[in-house]
Amino acid sequence: MRSLAAYYIPSDFEKDYDFPVFSPLRHTLSVMLELEKRTGENQLNFIEMALLVQLSSSADKLSDIITKILGLRSRRDKSGNKRKFDGQELDAASKLHGYTPQTFNDYADTNFRYLKATGLVQGKGRGIALVPEKRVVIEKLVEDRSIPESDEDYYTTLCEGAALPTDEQDSALAVLDDLLGRLKQYGIAFDITGRSLATPADISSIRHEVEAILSARKEEEYASRQSGEWEEIAAYMNLLVHHGKSKKAPHREEKIAIPRAEAPAYFEWVLWRAFLAIDSLKNKPYEARRFKIDQDFLPVGTAPGNGPDLIFEFEHFVLVVEVTLTDSSRQEAAEGEPVRRHVARIVESHSGKRVFGLFIANKVDTNTAETLRIGFWYRPDDSKMALQIVPITLEQFARLFTAGFAAGRIAPKLIQEFLRDCLAVSNHDAPEWKREIERTVVDRIHSLA
Repeated sequence: MRSLAAYYIPSDFEKDYDFPVFSPLRHTLSVMLELEKRTGENQLNFIEMALLVQLSSSADKLSDIITKILGLRSRRDKSGNKRKFDGQELDAASKLHGYTPQTFNDYADTNFRYLKATGLVQGKGRGIALVPEKRVVIEKLVEDRSIPESDEDYYTTLCEGAALPTDEQDSALAVLDDLLGRLKQYGIAFDITGRSLATPADISSIRHEVEAILSARKEEEYASRQSGEWEEIAAYMNLLVHHGKSKKAPHREEKIAIPRAEAPAYFEWVLWRAFLAIDSLKNKPYEARRFKIDQDFLPVGTAPGNGPDLIFEFEHFVLVVEVTLTDSSRQEAAEGEPVRRHVARIVESHSGKRVFGLFIANKVDTNTAETLRIGFWYRPDDSKMALQIVPITLEQFARLFTAGFAAGRIAPKLIQEFLRDCLAVSNHDAPEWKREIERTVVDRIHSLA
């Protein structure tokens, strides 16, 4: 937020331009606030960013920008084929501005990513909307019309980051009061009696606590919705299995996609959503994952090392899930020891419940299966611990997941029974064990039909 708030166009303050210096962040937020005044909603759609907002500046009247947005929106709503309409509009903009049509989309995608990175906006459909909990910060941020007085001042601001409303005592208090009000709406009590409010830093400390509570509540609500989104979850799994670029998801106008560079993070994320959908966890959704998520509940990187990717605690057992996109002979070297070590660590810390490990990859290397089939781990005192880890492919898991939800009969008990069935035939060597696991998958799917 500080970085983007510090950025201005044009960036050379000693030259004369045809339009005034302005902050793209503040300008875009102002457009969204003005859009809300006119329509009651501040959602800005992708095509509107691509063709209008990112081509505007503070020299344009907000009312004129909104009029253009609503005109585009109206024409698009009336079109019979929205994809064809978007293509025609992009072609027209290409001829008008001299850029290739894809350029408009590429810049709009980048602008959306930067805006989301501030924490001030979140995804909504195929667009963005203001984060309600950041409303006061947004309003105070756009009120700041000041610009750096010189190139030197601008350079300093870029290096240090812009001042934010929460750096000021009165604004910080206003933001905190708004957040406390939102906590009250959730029915969550938060007493600040006796807490120091003497400085912006004191207020910031309390604000971060409140934001953490709000974030946890929103994630719990997100988790509760996953059982109704199981078809979308299955669609994401199929994208990972088939290395697809995009796919039409059920009940969604826009396609879903997985950025190539983010596939490992999405692998962990979709498995997290899959087990949230079962809706029987005893641990919190934010305790079940070790990777970070953004305000749209999308993954921000993979889980850090020195621990399992995912930990799901059910009433009668604990499931440690490890995933990898590595499918070569390097898989055993990269995953064999860490997976066993992570499962062993959870066994030690959950002595009251049985602990299973589930290793999921697009392809399970036979050497990895052999290492997990033997499944022993030695403690520092040389005592031996037997581990129960089942390796399956994502495709197999997706079939089980889809069959279970389609039948409306997926439950922790079925998961535990499936794992036990797979472990019961682990006395075979690794190639045969892999074939037995596939037979077990098929039998389970038939029993759910």
